[in-house]
Amino acid sequence: MTTGLHFTSEDWARTERDWAAWWEGELERPLVLINDFVPPEKPLPEMHFFTSNFPLEMPAEEVVERIEAFIEAMRCYGDAFPRWFPNFGPGIAAGFLGANVHTTQRTVWFDPPQVSDISQLRLVYDPDNVWWKRVRDLTVAAVQRWGDRIAVAHTDLGGNLDILASFRKTDRLLLDVYDTPEEVTRLVEEITSAWLRYYDELYAIIREGRRGTTPWAPILSSKRCYMLQCDFSYMISPAMFERFVLPDLTACCAALDHGFYHLDGEGEIRHLDLLLSLERLRGIQWIPGDGAPPPEEWLPLLKRIRDGGKLCQLFVSAEGAMTIVRELGGRGFALQILDLMNQERAAEFLTALAAADAGARG
Repeated sequence: MTTGLHFTSEDWARTERDWAAWWEGELERPLVLINDFVPPEKPLPEMHFFTSNFPLEMPAEEVVERIEAFIEAMRCYGDAFPRWFPNFGPGIAAGFLGANVHTTQRTVWFDPPQVSDISQLRLVYDPDNVWWKRVRDLTVAAVQRWGDRIAVAHTDLGGNLDILASFRKTDRLLLDVYDTPEEVTRLVEEITSAWLRYYDELYAIIREGRRGTTPWAPILSSKRCYMLQCDFSYMISPAMFERFVLPDLTACCAALDHGFYHLDGEGEIRHLDLLLSLERLRGIQWIPGDGAPPPEEWLPLLKRIRDGGKLCQLFVSAEGAMTIVRELGGRGFALQILDLMNQERAAEFLTALAAADAGARG
């Protein structure tokens, strides 16, 4: 089946070559991802930011067909590549494990099916869960339709304590880590076990597309890759992070070739030393958070990540990317540029950024 993509097999060969070199630490320059959106002449079909808003009774093949029209309208410049992320909200594994799923045009959230004593809670893989079947069916339909033309991502499974918070609620889980730490440990171990199974089953589908793996974030790997996270860690100490989160990250990184971590907000910086100590964690994504200064105003933090031997992925403006490259050099960074650019503007920007990078390297 053909698509109207403006991305050739030669583009894929170049893109995969440079991403592979980046993972190996052999790419001297930053990876720079630039996109544009060019609406087609005919009207686009109805679309939802959250894939969970398509009716469950709508066939997966129809959903994928609608999404294809939007991917065809995207242009990829620099190191960007055509991709699709099945967006069911951050932490949809909670829905897979039995939490109630609420989805609107603006957000997705989860809550417990019932309030129960933590000792009675069991979180186990259910092959017949409606949300798991929906994500799996959509992933199959996407890979079957697009093959190696579009990279299909893993859905956002979520982090262990974030998933548990969907069953206990955040305020109660904050008490649980003090009152019943053994039960919390048991449950996060159950979550890790289920998480790895979800990842593996989706990976078995995605690898048939022969474009490696990509998580919800715009990074590409020819091997097993994922953007790990624990937003709940914003509210706990490094000692609790080490007890409840680090074992999960260690297990997931052991199962991945290219594990990344989503460092979300200033409150998570306290855990950075522990993250840098994870040998198999390959990189860290820095998200400053709503209302915080943009990434280019966190240069000491970004330098700390790079000096710690980790790759770094950022969402940043064109001006911000220029600042980072001038001050720190571009090597080891993957910069998703937030500004949309046409082909001419993108080429000009990439030339200017390369000059700034060369100047930083002396």
